[in-house]
Amino acid sequence: MSQPAFWPLTLILFLPAIVAFVLSLPIIPKAREELIRWIALATTSVVFVISLMVAVPALGGFGGALFSLGDPDMQLVVKLPWIDAFGIEYFLGVDGISMPLVVLTTFLSVLACGASWTISKHVKAYFVLFLLLETGMIGVFVSLDFFLFYVFWEVMLLPMYFLIGIWGGPRREYAAIKFFLYTLLGSVLMLLAILMLYFNSDVSKLSGEQLLATHVVSPLLEPAMQADRIAELQASETPLHTFNLLALAAIGQMPNSPFATAQVFGYSLEVVAFLLLLIGFVIKVPVVPVHTWLPDAHVEAPTPISMILAGVLLKLGGYGIIRICYPICPGGGFELAWLVCGLGVLSMVYGAFAALAQKDFKRMVAYSSVSHMGYVMLGLGVWSAVAGREYAWESWAQGVNGAMFQMLAHGISSAGMFFMVGVLYDRVHHRNLEEFGGIFGKMPVYAGLAVAVFFAGLGLPGLCGFIGEVLVTLSAWNYSHMLAVISAFTVILTAGYILWAIQRVYLGAEYRGPHEEALTPMTQRELAIATPLVFLAVLFGVYPQSLFDYVTPSVNQQVETLADWTRDVRDPELRAKAEAMQTTEVSVVNQVVVNSGVSTQ
Repeated sequence: MSQPAFWPLTLILFLPAIVAFVLSLPIIPKAREELIRWIALATTSVVFVISLMVAVPALGGFGGALFSLGDPDMQLVVKLPWIDAFGIEYFLGVDGISMPLVVLTTFLSVLACGASWTISKHVKAYFVLFLLLETGMIGVFVSLDFFLFYVFWEVMLLPMYFLIGIWGGPRREYAAIKFFLYTLLGSVLMLLAILMLYFNSDVSKLSGEQLLATHVVSPLLEPAMQADRIAELQASETPLHTFNLLALAAIGQMPNSPFATAQVFGYSLEVVAFLLLLIGFVIKVPVVPVHTWLPDAHVEAPTPISMILAGVLLKLGGYGIIRICYPICPGGGFELAWLVCGLGVLSMVYGAFAALAQKDFKRMVAYSSVSHMGYVMLGLGVWSAVAGREYAWESWAQGVNGAMFQMLAHGISSAGMFFMVGVLYDRVHHRNLEEFGGIFGKMPVYAGLAVAVFFAGLGLPGLCGFIGEVLVTLSAWNYSHMLAVISAFTVILTAGYILWAIQRVYLGAEYRGPHEEALTPMTQRELAIATPLVFLAVLFGVYPQSLFDYVTPSVNQQVETLADWTRDVRDPELRAKAEAMQTTEVSVVNQVVVNSGVSTQ
């Protein structure tokens, strides 16, 4: 009863896995394929409704749990012991960064489940794996324990491997193994960083306020019990290691952080850990040069899995960078800002040029994702809160807000683009751009919706893709004029491959490929999937504040905290001078007040 968010967050997280377990039992025969489909769709719908009720204040919450707009701190925290020997906990929570991503995941899971109606091979196994995948994705976004985060990160790997390897295209085994190996490499490096940070952490060095703010000591305890617990932790003679992500961030931002003083191969631990974590996360983003698994995985994956892969899985990497890399290893982020920004710009340009060169419709959309996610990397990396700019954090905050908006907007537009490609492929069984043409005349409703979705991916003003790209480009100007110019130039390349694809596929005189007779109007099921995506693309383009109300408070708080860290830790002399000046000013004011005979009351 003291943790009202326990049941709502637990249901959102584990209901798909529970239903997957029930489906795997011989209760429902494999032959009842239609029933299995409806059970999976009902499960994803219920999870989406619960997440929406928790996220939207107007809906009144679920089970007493309601997200509060404008509050930048971690909300709806659930904390229970799990593996006491290592301090591992069932520790969940959401803030303005993770809550929109949770809703995006549950929403796209409903649409992808609807798009899975055409799956006819091993239907029961497919939906069991699909539901397990949803639990893994949500788990990453809500986990506040690093060990639990890693468990859910790994849980996603096997379902996606089998969903591509069994239900994919002709080269599905190759694509699945490539995806598995790349992701496994990132996971191994991430595990090394987790262990390094864990064994160098010590919560006994945190203040009482920090212990309460990071939920090492539960704020729900009575004040006397809180004081006793804080005194017990701070009196410990041995280091108290932790997997608590909030506590690790507080330790990483201490003036004499053990992550900064420890050395690994001649470099500070925070730089090495940041680099290891960054590699693990950018593989999932993905960025050049570790992007090559993505086009193969997309081309071979069935349409609903491509929707999930582009709409959610790519966002896990960006979320990991903003949630873990920068708060826990700020020294690494500060030292390697050039690398993060450089990888982002390289991915933007390379992905755009690669998309221009493609003849496979789906591969072109896959490379467009590489380009669009480059904006996310650039926005996260523009650490402009430095001494030369008086540690002003507003520009960097603009970039991180833009990166978050870009992740959410790309989740809508990319899922829509892959679905539209899949609608055509289901009819004509090819994706050759040179054989399309004249689709507007044969499928006008489909073509209209598809053009709207592709324009959203292009970044047309008034649609969701525009806001994030503009904010990232503007923020990059204060970090590097050259990177900002390249970022703006990439918009032209994006318009080039999107418009060329629209011209080749939807316009033109006639269709030149096989199975022309199969180009029939969209079904009601297909319309029910495409219409919400187009609606949200327009809504977030016209009214972006609906997302910024969630994102901005948490992002601004994190960026401002890191800007203060830059000033205090990277330039302590300036901080000392500022404090001395402030003390002098206060003394002068007090003396004037005393001399004037005015009461200080």
